[in-house]
Amino acid sequence: MPFMPAQPDDTIPTRRSLLERLKNWKDQKSWQDFFNTYWKLIYGVARQAGLSEPEAEDVVQETVISVSRKMGEFKTDPAFGSFKSWLLQITRRRISDQFRKRPRRTEYKTMRTGDTARTPTLERVPDPGVPELEVIWQREWERNLVDVAMDKVKQVVSAKQFLLFHQQAVKQWSAQKVAAKYGVSLAQVYMAKYRVSAMLKREIRKLEKKII
Repeated sequence: MPFMPAQPDDTIPTRRSLLERLKNWKDQKSWQDFFNTYWKLIYGVARQAGLSEPEAEDVVQETVISVSRKMGEFKTDPAFGSFKSWLLQITRRRISDQFRKRPRRTEYKTMRTGDTARTPTLERVPDPGVPELEVIWQREWERNLVDVAMDKVKQVVSAKQFLLFHQQAVKQWSAQKVAAKYGVSLAQVYMAKYRVSAMLKREIRKLEKKII
């Protein structure tokens, strides 16, 4: 199947255009674009901060609601800070809210060596205010960037080419194994990896420059 061309640049949400559209809470398409782009990022950070799956899902929901309520306050002028940092602060507060909702109790666990009890160790709840959350945010931001780029590329290449690329580049199968599994030549496997990888790199570069 022929390789499909990439979509025009304007399919990628830009900093000013999407932010301005989000100020209209009735713009369902723009809000869906926002959700599709950021929910995995917010969810992943919440989980790594120590929240359960249901709690992390609540963080996603409450963060999106907070953004919708405060969007009018955000200024696209770089002098006021980046949207990335602004979104982190909102996410941090919603994570803190989830920890505060937990029952207030002190839990201890007893560590034993043989029959002798050692000093109990306090099980501490992770503090979402510590600098480590910013490290997690940056790591998840970069991972999310790749995921978003991957989804975009997947939409514009044939299913077969993406499968050949995925099995070799993501699942780390050898080219020989991929070729044997799907009944294609080694040349097809190498070409799929080359083309899809090139598109993925281009999408990531575009997103780094244009995504909010």
